[in-house]
Amino acid sequence: MPDNSLPTDLFNPGSFGAISIANRIVMAPVTRSRYGEDGVPGALHATYYAQRAGAGLIVSEATNISPQGRGYAATPGIWNDAQVAGWKQVTDAVHAAGGKIICQLWHVGRFSSVELQPDGGAPVAPSAIKAEGSTYTTAGFVPVSMPRALETREIVDIIAQYVHAANNALRAGFDGVEVHSANCYLLDQFLRDATNRRTDQYGGTRENRVRLTLEVTEAVAAIWGGNRVGIRLSPVTPDVGNTPLDSNVMDTYGHLIRELNRFELAYLHVVEGATGGSRAVPHDVDLDQLRAMFMGPYIGNNNYDLNLAVARRAQGKIDAVAFGRLFIANPDLVERLRHGKDLAIAPRESYYNGGAKGFTDWPVASL
Repeated sequence: MPDNSLPTDLFNPGSFGAISIANRIVMAPVTRSRYGEDGVPGALHATYYAQRAGAGLIVSEATNISPQGRGYAATPGIWNDAQVAGWKQVTDAVHAAGGKIICQLWHVGRFSSVELQPDGGAPVAPSAIKAEGSTYTTAGFVPVSMPRALETREIVDIIAQYVHAANNALRAGFDGVEVHSANCYLLDQFLRDATNRRTDQYGGTRENRVRLTLEVTEAVAAIWGGNRVGIRLSPVTPDVGNTPLDSNVMDTYGHLIRELNRFELAYLHVVEGATGGSRAVPHDVDLDQLRAMFMGPYIGNNNYDLNLAVARRAQGKIDAVAFGRLFIANPDLVERLRHGKDLAIAPRESYYNGGAKGFTDWPVASL
């Protein structure tokens, strides 16, 4: 149960820009790896998302904007007509259940394998710096491959991939899109000086390193309107490929956030701490200070429980809270939180792959 001494409006209606929401509890993007090699959603995925339509807003699992942007097998795409038709089943089902859903647009950058890339090519990145770790392919886990640095002339094609995916998300019936500039994937790789050693207009100074994220956001907002576009950032997460943090987090991400204000976005969604891990941040980083630089709604994410969400909402630190893993085993999470019901915990082995088991077979609570 929440601490009743603290006021909360988490269960009241609100809005993110032009997107009206029934409550301030967001389903965060949760990769479930239950797609075929074609990346096409189907009836199973429509059921899964519709079951969770009680969230004020659903952010889809990270969705590949192009074959080049793909870094894991069994993840969805939104670059072709079949994928658009599949996602239309999902959005129709969510809307029929009274929910709202937006599409998270994803390019993994360097965290991929030649086995996943078109024609076996090298993954692309701001600079030819190899990530650490392994990724999942149809043959199992393999080490990530050495990336190649994007040529300056290729950047326009990266932006075009986001534009194509954003247009497809519109065709698929989503309520908006989220630009995935977090978790050490392509756009975040451009932001961080640890992974961006470029000497052209997309590297070096903070102004140059934030340029691609701003250009992508501007191009996507031109399609949707800024008030239906959100962006996700993770200033201090080092998880994917053991990616070092930027050498001056406050300066780089602060500059980015201030520049984002000109697009009048629907929201800023921030991973507070390490994605899926500790909420601790380095001593010289103040995420609340970064939040204060953004002039629109703010979604806090990472290891929240209801009491923390209520407290931070009461303090004016968040406008909404995003839960990820809790939505896996609790399709009715909002009602469980509202009524103080026990929460189910999904075992990790149910997170990825498989069919309906561990995906759409979680029961709702008796209220």
